[in-house]
Amino acid sequence: MARPKIIIHMHTSLNGKINGPHLRTEESEASQVEYYNLFLGPDPFYRDHCGWLSGSTTSEVNFTHYKEPDLDPDAKDVPPGDFLAEHDERIHYFAIDRAGKLAWSRNFITYFDTRAHVVEIIPDNVSNAYKDFLRRMNVSYIIAGKEELDFAAAVSKIQQIYGKNELLLNGGGGVNWSLLKQGLVDEVSIVMTPVADGSTDSASLFDGNPKYNDNDPVGFELIDTKKLPDGSVWLRYNVK
Repeated sequence: MARPKIIIHMHTSLNGKINGPHLRTEESEASQVEYYNLFLGPDPFYRDHCGWLSGSTTSEVNFTHYKEPDLDPDAKDVPPGDFLAEHDERIHYFAIDRAGKLAWSRNFITYFDTRAHVVEIIPDNVSNAYKDFLRRMNVSYIIAGKEELDFAAAVSKIQQIYGKNELLLNGGGGVNWSLLKQGLVDEVSIVMTPVADGSTDSASLFDGNPKYNDNDPVGFELIDTKKLPDGSVWLRYNVK
């Protein structure tokens, strides 16, 4: 099955955390700009992509804020298959949503200077009412898998539909680990900010979930290191 090159591209603290108190520091704010510029800035390093993929927790925390979607239990049956809404954005935010629960209030998100059209990645058994909700919100969706979400089918369909050779995977730790363990990740890119905090309940770059995958170690091969203008370090690895 053909698929794009998948690059995990993440911004972390010195101790590998992707959220927590360190995000509110000057150091972290500065390195987030460097992180953004590498794939969405005016002259990005990663440029052959149509957007980025994130897990449901990332979407809940940053965009939908754990609200409930406005479902119509009496909605007419929607047509089978994917739904590709009309939109003007050239960049897409692919939101993994195994359960059909993300409550979008509009069909795009904004991240720094980028406006990205929302495309949900769902299994086919998501309720008709939720698919109807997405259509009413003009949010696109791609079906990947029947009962369970099929990541391999998802990334393959993204390439088929949008025609790009790269796809950025931007967390959280659970989806990063899931795709890595399924052999779907080719490269890991980390912008490591020179700050840490001692929080014990923050998510890490990789977080396993025994429901979906094992915790056996995975090795990496260093491609390059670079000091960025703000003092953070950009690390790139191939997956062994």
